[in-house]
Amino acid sequence: MTERRIGEVIKFFAKPSVAAVQITEGELQVGDSIKFSGHTTEFVNVVASMEVNNASVQKAVTGDLIGLKVSDRVRPGDEVFKIAAD
Repeated sequence: MTERRIGEVIKFFAKPSVAAVQITEGELQVGDSIKFSGHTTEFVNVVASMEVNNASVQKAVTGDLIGLKVSDRVRPGDEVFKIAAD
């Protein structure tokens, strides 16, 4: 398993449990496994769905600001890594 940094958490919305993530490099697709990592954050999630400008998308690329549901709390500044099978 290899991890590659693809973005950073910009904001977290507690009630819907949604993270706003800025994609800084690479791309992300529905079904990909991602890891959130920070001072008090460390968990893996599978991307079930994501949105760009309130529209559902299957793929996000560098420069996109996406919203995605997360299973745990994340914090602004947490790093997001895409996990790829070797």
